[in-house]
Amino acid sequence: MTQIGQGSPSHTIALPAVKKSVTLAWSALTDVGHRREVNEDSLVTAWPVFAVADGMGGHSAGDVASKAVVTRLAELGGTPTTTAESLNQALALAVDDMKAGEGVTDLGTGTTVTGVALAIVSDAAQLIAFNIGDSRVYQLTSGVLEQVTIDHSVVQELVDAGRITREEADVHPHGNVITRAVGFHEPPVPDYRILPLHEGLRILVCSDGLTKELTAYGIRHFLMSNPNADDAVSALVTAALENGGRDNVTAIVLDVLAVDDLEGEPDPADEREGGDAADDASRT
Repeated sequence: MTQIGQGSPSHTIALPAVKKSVTLAWSALTDVGHRREVNEDSLVTAWPVFAVADGMGGHSAGDVASKAVVTRLAELGGTPTTTAESLNQALALAVDDMKAGEGVTDLGTGTTVTGVALAIVSDAAQLIAFNIGDSRVYQLTSGVLEQVTIDHSVVQELVDAGRITREEADVHPHGNVITRAVGFHEPPVPDYRILPLHEGLRILVCSDGLTKELTAYGIRHFLMSNPNADDAVSALVTAALENGGRDNVTAIVLDVLAVDDLEGEPDPADEREGGDAADDASRT
């Protein structure tokens, strides 16, 4: 397990390119669970990137794979925003790092990855949600919980084809079989989705160790009943462990506290209006 970055009760990021500032709060927690000997989950909370990587259980050196991914993503940290192109490059470099990882066999190793990143898209501050595999991103807006990412898994394909229901998917024997990963000597291919950034938005990034143990109703309950990010992430992980903790459990809760106008140079139109008013006053 590798954790890069710490939580923050409030952090303001200036975005001069769009004349905005964004204030965020976040917290993260990971646990080995009750049945695993090693925590192969890793996470990064180094703004502008917040991500979880779930090393492939049953494969060689899954912890090496998840560490490689979050380490490369962390290299994007410290700048106000990033881009999908930069995320793609970081994941590609992580695959190269995995090849030289200790304990990796010729079969390779792999990991899922999912998260959000602060970006400028269409001249506006946005969040880019990205994922490969079956770790997930959820957003909570005005009390409505939505799963943002779509699992890359066998059971999701069966659901999409109408062959099984969502309820049947939750208990399907092939529930752990994913169809896309970072690693195994294959180019990483993430899915992306743009999320409008606004005050009051709450994001949950989590490994499937959480979603195996909690329903969407349960996730919404703990997110709604714990306004503080630290409390929310602790309640989620604790509930997943109490419900079985059959896998490693990792969660990041990210809150958008404010989106404000960034003070800067006065608008020329305002200057003209002020000037006209002053001229009128002097002529009175």
